[in-house]
Amino acid sequence: MTKTNAGNFFEDFTVGQVIEHATPRTITEGDRALYQSLYPSRFALPSSAEFARQVGLDVHPVEELVGFHIAFGKTVPDVSLNAVANLGYAECRFHRPLAPGDTLRTSSEVIGLKENSNGKTGVVYVRSTATNQRGEVAIDWCRWVMVHKRDADSPAPDPVVPDLRIVVPAEDLVVPAGLDFTDYDFVAAGEPHRFGDYEVGERIDHVDGVTLTDPEHVLATRLWQNTAKVHFNTQARPDGNRLIYGGHVISMARALSFNGLANAQLIAAINAGAHVGPAYADRTIYAWSEVLDKAETGAPGVGALRLRLVATRGRDESMTLRDEDGKYRDGVLLDLDYWALIPV
Repeated sequence: MTKTNAGNFFEDFTVGQVIEHATPRTITEGDRALYQSLYPSRFALPSSAEFARQVGLDVHPVEELVGFHIAFGKTVPDVSLNAVANLGYAECRFHRPLAPGDTLRTSSEVIGLKENSNGKTGVVYVRSTATNQRGEVAIDWCRWVMVHKRDADSPAPDPVVPDLRIVVPAEDLVVPAGLDFTDYDFVAAGEPHRFGDYEVGERIDHVDGVTLTDPEHVLATRLWQNTAKVHFNTQARPDGNRLIYGGHVISMARALSFNGLANAQLIAAINAGAHVGPAYADRTIYAWSEVLDKAETGAPGVGALRLRLVATRGRDESMTLRDEDGKYRDGVLLDLDYWALIPV
C-alpha cells in the first residue's frame, strides 16, 4: 500500500468538489526581503513602514502578490501537480492587506470541467479562497488549468464551463480600512503622476528589461511551496525545459511597471489574466501597460485605475497586443487585467 501522492488527474475532479489544501503558511519579514531580492520592486508602500503609516495603514503590508503566491502555492499539490499549464485567472479580489505574522490557509471548489479534443487532457476550473488566522477572507480568485488525464480512454465528463465576470466592478473593490492618500508623499514614492494624469487608452512603455534565470525562478517557486513538476523536473516536459511559474512572470512585470506607474501602490483586484506563451530561463522580458478604465472610490484621496499589464519576450516598442487576425502577437507572455489604487 503506497503512502505517497501522485496528485490528481483530470478524471479525479468532479464539479462541486471542495478541497481543503494542506500546509498553512505564516508570512514573515523574510518573505518581504526575498520578494524584493527576486523582483526589482520599488513601490513605496510595501517598502517603507513609515510610508504605510503616513497613508493610514495600521500594519506594514507586504506586496499583494506575496499573499497571492503563497495562497496559490497551497492549491498546486491538489489542483495542478499534473498540469500541462496554468491558463488563466478571473474574479480575484484582495480583501485585506497582509502583513508578517498573518497565516494563510486555502480551500478550492471545482466549478467547471471540460475535456480537450485530444482526449489526453482537460481543463479544470476552480474557485479558491485564502483565509487568515481569524478565518477572515484575505484573497479569493478563480483559475483554470489544463491537467493530464491518467487514462486517455476514461470517459469524458459532461462539460461545465463557468460563467465568470469579465471585470470586477469598481464598486466591489475593497479599499483597505483607513487608507488615506490626502497627504501622499510623491517625493518618497518616486513619481509625480496621479489619477488625473492618466487617460483611458494611454499606453506606457516601462522601458526596462530583466533576463530570467533558472536559480531565481526555482527559488521563487520553492519559496511559495509550489510543487508543480513542470517547474523543477526537466523530464516532466517533452522539450526538457523547466517552465517558469507564471506567477514569477506576473511579479516581474508588476515590478517593472514601477517605471511609469510608481503611484499605483496597491493591487485591489485581478479581473482577468492569461499566460499567453511559455517562459524559460535566459529569455529577457519587458513590460508595458494600457489604461483601460478609471474609477473613484469612497476613500479620501484614493482613485482606482484599471490597467492591462503585458509582459513580452524581448521589447515590443509598438506596444501592440494582437495581430491583424486578432491573435496574440508572437512574444507576448502575459496579459493581465487588474485594478490598482492610486492617489487622486
